[in-house]
Amino acid sequence: MINHLSLGVSDIARTKAFYDATLKPLGYTCLSSGETSLGYGKDSVALWIGATHKPVKADMASGLHVCFDAPNRKSVDAFHKAALATGGTDNGKPGLRADYGANYYAAFVIDPDGYRIEAYCGKPA
Repeated sequence: MINHLSLGVSDIARTKAFYDATLKPLGYTCLSSGETSLGYGKDSVALWIGATHKPVKADMASGLHVCFDAPNRKSVDAFHKAALATGGTDNGKPGLRADYGANYYAAFVIDPDGYRIEAYCGKPA
């Protein structure tokens, strides 16, 4: 249903370092890189990130977050660890979320611009 998502950020170099490290364990890479934009995905770009002077202010009460598919639970763990090592903030340690589903394994972080992101694997252990 969704072809891609675009986010505006204040520091493209900082953001590239964060998303390169954070998305790598999930199998996603930077497929397009320029001075003012980045494109991440597996076979094609699904997440565009652009430098802007007025990024949308992050709002923890908005309910907005981006969830990335993870191939396995270990990759969810690695996503979380990489995010924290590159400027992200913990917003939910890796683990089962039984209230979401029997095999809902996820981790939640806040990126350096305040966007809430998640890695999710629904496969059994």
